[in-house]
Amino acid sequence: MPVNAATPAQPADGLPVPQRHLAALTVALGITMTILDSGIANVALPSIAHQLHAQAADSVWVVNGYQLPLVMILLAVASLGDLIGYRRVYKVGLAVFTLASLACALSSTLPALVAARMVQGIGAAGLMGVSTALLRTIYPNHLLGRGIAINAVVVSVSAAARPTVASAILSVGSWEWLFAINVPIGVGALLLALRVLPRSERREADFDWRSALFSAAMFGLLFTAVDGLGRNAPPLHAGAELAGALVAAVLLVRRELRQPAPLLPLDLLRIPMFRLSIGTSTASFAAQMLCFVALPFYFQDGLGLSEVSTGLLMTPWPLTLGVVAPFAGRLADRIPAGLLGGIGMGLCCAGLALLAWLPEHPTAFDISWRMMLAGGGFGLFQTPNNRAILGSAPRNRSGGASGMLATARLTGQTAGAAVVSILLHHFHTAGTHWALLVAAGCAATAAVVSSRRVGLNSEPAG
Repeated sequence: MPVNAATPAQPADGLPVPQRHLAALTVALGITMTILDSGIANVALPSIAHQLHAQAADSVWVVNGYQLPLVMILLAVASLGDLIGYRRVYKVGLAVFTLASLACALSSTLPALVAARMVQGIGAAGLMGVSTALLRTIYPNHLLGRGIAINAVVVSVSAAARPTVASAILSVGSWEWLFAINVPIGVGALLLALRVLPRSERREADFDWRSALFSAAMFGLLFTAVDGLGRNAPPLHAGAELAGALVAAVLLVRRELRQPAPLLPLDLLRIPMFRLSIGTSTASFAAQMLCFVALPFYFQDGLGLSEVSTGLLMTPWPLTLGVVAPFAGRLADRIPAGLLGGIGMGLCCAGLALLAWLPEHPTAFDISWRMMLAGGGFGLFQTPNNRAILGSAPRNRSGGASGMLATARLTGQTAGAAVVSILLHHFHTAGTHWALLVAAGCAATAAVVSSRRVGLNSEPAG
């Protein structure tokens, strides 16, 4: 296929400025929308249920309808990016996400809204699955850590800002605007993508549809089982779903072991640096989600604070991360990821443990400096870790590495949210204390696993 000025070929080592900055902006806009939309509707669920004449319990599928297809097809879409090009997958994902956002805003019934959200989740998988792989084509190798740092800031700040953004939109408009706002942003990002995103090398192979089906079944059943446990679903239902997920996992692994470039990247998991980095990423995001879900309950139910005050007290984490992550990105190009990650998650563990043992009547300062310590440690860890994941994979497997990175994040976040739900169900307000202790334990595990990478080669095997 010929390459013209509007669709630049992948350069030997990143894009030139200003094209590099515009391409990075395109990726940032897409990721911001996907992260925001994974939780932005939570605040409006009561209003949505009332206006659409639906039961409150049924309205939860406005959230699950987005997450379920995203988790199910993420690895498949990432593998597809290796085959047909990351740029193409990202453009299609962006178009699907934008059109689905418009459909969400125009929905007049709950089934229509849930269906549109499911299509939106499919588009989000296209964006998340190849976003990190695109960074490898956008930035020169010596600036890759800096590019990943910017992406890490976008992900973390977007996740932390979801309640604030939702409240701001709902203060001036109805719930439909939570989705309609994506349309102009998505159109702008798509126009930029058409002009500035580079083409990438493609791998000559057929898409493995059977593995994609096994992967979808495994992650879909696992997601519904974990979500059901968090919502106190009947144990028999959750057990059957977990059993189904296990069967699908066995079938998937047996098939993937025979593939030269498997959809579930078992070939990459054989690389010690990649394997340990994925493990520490999963544990770290579980710790972050445990904290982010538990603390609002503590602030509002335990301390009697308002939603606005809660949002302000949650802000020091993403703000500190935003300051530390670019600095960590520069260090990641020179200092081993295992060392930076171990120190970072050690600091995060200390901050979480101190949050679990707050004074009986804490001041805003008591809470804020602990949040800054945890957020700063997380920022010091995340960028070097993401760089290690991407850098330890061969370039033609960047899609698989990007998909695994996103899957590790979603797996950790889903597990963390489910654990908080279980603890709150059994211990009520005191469950927030135990959730923070579990979060500290996850951070400590991440620090130990990260430290095991010291001395490992971070370059790809081939």
